Amino acid sequence: MMHADLIDQDDLLGQLRALGFEMPAGATADQACECAVRGLSDARAKALKGMVEQMLTGNATILPAVRQAIDKQLLPALAQFQNSRA
Repeated sequence: MMHADLIDQDDLLGQLRALGFEMPAGATADQACECAVRGLSDARAKALKGMVEQMLTGNATILPAVRQAIDKQLLPALAQFQNSRA
């Protein structure tokens, strides 16, 4: 039997909480990402960027809802934050 590593909504929420982002209970991937990008600081943006890079370059399969939330919420917010600091 083959075991595949998956990143689902619960994994995403757990990783965001581990970085210190507060999430409402039962948040969707979209809601969690929306919460994470509110009020980004340099340190939080750096931590978030590292988490996203690790997820996207790792061997785990990212479930579609999580990938969509990352693409729709996290990546644009991180790019905008970086551009605002340039």
